[in-house]
Amino acid sequence: MRPRPLIPVLLVALAFWDLRLELRLLGDHFTWTSLGAAIGQHPLAVAVLLLAPALWRRHAS
Repeated sequence: MRPRPLIPVLLVALAFWDLRLELRLLGDHFTWTSLGAAIGQHPLAVAVLLLAPALWRRHAS
C-alpha cells in the first residue's frame, strides 16, 4: 500500500481551515445568501475543495 499523497491532503486541510468560520455560520443558520457570500469571499478554498477528487487521483497514480 502506497502512502497517502501529502499535497492534496495539505491543500484540503488548508481550505477547511480558511472556511472554518464560514462553515460554523452556515451550520448555525443556513441561508442561500450566506452560502453565496462564503463562496464569493473564499473562491480559492472552494475551488480546492471542488477539485480535491481530481487532485487525489492525479497524485495517487
